Amino acid sequence: MTFDLALVLALLVAATAMFALNRPRMDIVGFLVIVALPFTGVISSREAVAGFSDSTVLLIAALFVVGEGLVRTGVASRMGDLLAAGAGNSPFRMLALVMSAGAFAGAVMSSTAIVAILIPVVLRLCRIRGQAPGGLMMPLSMGALISGMMTLIGTPPNIVINGELARRGHELLGFFSFTPIGLPVLALAIAWMWLMRGTLARSGAPPGAARASLDGWAAEYGLAARARRLRVPAGSPAIGRPLSQMGFHARQGVTILSVERQARLFRQIVMPRAETLLAEGDVLNLDLAEPGFPLETLAEADGLDLLPGPSSWREALGPEMGLVEALVAPGADLIGRSPLEAGFRTQHGLSVIGVKRRREIVPGPAAEAPLLPGDILLLSGPWRRIGDLARPGGDLIALTLPAEFDEVAPAADRAPFAVAALAGMILLMVTGWTSNLQAAFLACLAMGISGAITMDAAYRAISWRTLMLIVGMLPFALALERTGGVTLAAEGLAAVAADMGPRGCLALLFLAAAGLSMFISNTATAVLMAPVAVELAERLGASPLPFAMITALGASTAFMTPVSSPVNLLVTAPGGYAFGDFVKIGAPFSALVLAVSVGLVPLLIPF
Repeated sequence: MTFDLALVLALLVAATAMFALNRPRMDIVGFLVIVALPFTGVISSREAVAGFSDSTVLLIAALFVVGEGLVRTGVASRMGDLLAAGAGNSPFRMLALVMSAGAFAGAVMSSTAIVAILIPVVLRLCRIRGQAPGGLMMPLSMGALISGMMTLIGTPPNIVINGELARRGHELLGFFSFTPIGLPVLALAIAWMWLMRGTLARSGAPPGAARASLDGWAAEYGLAARARRLRVPAGSPAIGRPLSQMGFHARQGVTILSVERQARLFRQIVMPRAETLLAEGDVLNLDLAEPGFPLETLAEADGLDLLPGPSSWREALGPEMGLVEALVAPGADLIGRSPLEAGFRTQHGLSVIGVKRRREIVPGPAAEAPLLPGDILLLSGPWRRIGDLARPGGDLIALTLPAEFDEVAPAADRAPFAVAALAGMILLMVTGWTSNLQAAFLACLAMGISGAITMDAAYRAISWRTLMLIVGMLPFALALERTGGVTLAAEGLAAVAADMGPRGCLALLFLAAAGLSMFISNTATAVLMAPVAVELAERLGASPLPFAMITALGASTAFMTPVSSPVNLLVTAPGGYAFGDFVKIGAPFSALVLAVSVGLVPLLIPF
């Protein structure tokens, strides 16, 4: 071992110790590495900061912007709603769906890309459920890493190792050669994460302080059983009629919350007005304050279909509508009059669906209740109107904005463009017509031109802490290669494995690849280990395919530290994890993957 190699290894051990102690912050450790490595003389200052122009770093930055575009247009919330609907009330199904989404989507596109896109979706789900993000962030990253065990294009190391087989004139691995390994590993991962859910909850960031929510208010004001839905079918006499002629009146305790109307790609929410004309396929969301209202009779007379009630008040309102609590200010013009008499909905664009007086809910239709100073009104309407109400001044004082207000999509009408940009990016990544970086840049450009995201929002979306950590760790790979550390390890492995049986060699190759990928990229690991794997097979007179596959699987087993993969780095901050959390969860699971891989690979691809 040379002095330069010893110096680089000493810095690597120091950085790893700081990561393990979580002192100082991980991004600061990355910065310290950039400062310290040039003093070894192994790499230059220019090479130490070259990570800022590295394609992986730039790709991650671009994907942060793409993810923010999906959030601002409401696409992320719709994706979250689909996951939530599929999971229902089952935490296990939610865990399985999140991990499966990362694994199967990452099998045909960049795992880093899919994690960057799904992070805001998962964070939103955690806020809705009052769940700590730590319970789902590491499962997301683990599922995305397993995507490299699903298909030949799931991760670059698979392609690198297949290229080494081609260079030496051997049979190649097929597109789905990895799938019989990846599927049981994914099932095992879901079971493992479910078993370790208690550790995840204790390790990750705690959920934020409880805030008011739409469903919470629905329970408090007794709204849950009042939501009803009607649909205007084809041929209904209600088509073309204004809402004022439909027989729904606030005096009868009926409030039309919203009208859902099918647009080109999504259903849009129409703010109900007296002159709003109904169209075929419209869905009316109603609040029935009076349980005796003859809704079925009225629906039959007007040719309307009575639909099952929404599963939650959030569903009843839709993504563009919300609730807010507001206080009637002393001296307000509303005092002594009911909201109906004061023309409240016409004036404010909001409907009064509940009144609270001295902490007690006022019974009966809220629209007919005479208002007193200090009354708290529960209002329903478009989020933009709720935002206007939050400004100071006027007869009403907004008391509490619900947690859902933070998720309002300011560019919801740009959603089709955001979806098109995302689809185009995925298509380019899957087909390989352009590099992943170019595909992500084109998606960012499309979102910017279409108005899905602004420049200020794009800059705010980038997690500079994550990028600083990645940039700081990249020079280690160059330093280890330049000092001969990686070559020395590979040669030592070849000497030891030459005297072992085939299965022993597979286990050793797996451990070496997984160990190397903790400190250098899995792609670099594949480049260094592929020749060793094929050489071992040739010396043993065995087929190189199982040796090549086990090496690729080992390179994808990057579960043990946050710096093992950009995928892990992406979830570290939002999940609130420390270095040791990955070790506690990832190291035992890596041992399970080793056992499964060494057991199954020879059965699928005989020696």
